[in-house]
Amino acid sequence: MKTYLAGIIPKIKRYSEKLDNLTLLTNQHWVVLDELSNSKLVYIFRSNFELLISKNGKVEKGKWEYLGNNSLLIERKDESYLFRHGFFDANILALKVDGKDEFAFLINENNYGGDLNSIEKILDFLERKYLKMIPQNQIELLNNHNKSTETELTTLNLDKDLNPVENSEWKHGYMDRQGNLIIEYKYDMAYDFSEGLASVYLIGKKTDYYGFVDEKGNEIIPLKYEFAESFSEGLCLARLNRKFGFLNKIGETIIGFKFDEAASFEFGKARVKINGRKFYIDKKGNEI
Repeated sequence: MKTYLAGIIPKIKRYSEKLDNLTLLTNQHWVVLDELSNSKLVYIFRSNFELLISKNGKVEKGKWEYLGNNSLLIERKDESYLFRHGFFDANILALKVDGKDEFAFLINENNYGGDLNSIEKILDFLERKYLKMIPQNQIELLNNHNKSTETELTTLNLDKDLNPVENSEWKHGYMDRQGNLIIEYKYDMAYDFSEGLASVYLIGKKTDYYGFVDEKGNEIIPLKYEFAESFSEGLCLARLNRKFGFLNKIGETIIGFKFDEAASFEFGKARVKINGRKFYIDKKGNEI
């Protein structure tokens, strides 16, 4: 497998699933990223520890085994490979080559088609999902933070009324500046409030489900979107059925889900891409 340098992995490792999460790992179609090859290599980790390897439709059988200590053994024909845990969620499996600071990337096939088929797109996706909504001056603090107990919690942006916090079971909620838990620990990730709403998500079997809560914990926008960014200029970027669109603060679709790529609004315009063409739109969805 081709490997890549990825300095973002240590920064987001605290958000990773454990490598022994068989619900996420097994019976999924994991496409091996190799930008230098025209062939498509797919790994399917079976629950009986059989490994199916499909190369352009031709299937080879191997074996895999979780060895404990965040290690994964993969056996193909007469070769065996030892990988360490890098990062793991419902979309991306990054395996660290034992003894090297390089990673092999496998992408859930549900997201491989046009979304995550290059290292640049993968790194951008990880940054937007796990780091973009966290202030840069807090990243070092997060990297050094070990999983906490409920009395030793990470809080961000302490100048705000409510801040995301994490408990010992990696569940997230919100706490006020006096240390009172206002929104219970029930989300797999929770981001900062922006324009009165905060993006939260739950991990599903095939994808993550995003929505928004208000400062009382009411789920104003249901957790049904495949991706969502914080509100900007009254609208939020979201993805549904692998297309991007924009919602208002009560969850109404203001600009339909039709774009292949999109960015949040800034200065009254947003950059979008559809059918290979990039352009800007206004808040009514008109091209400008």
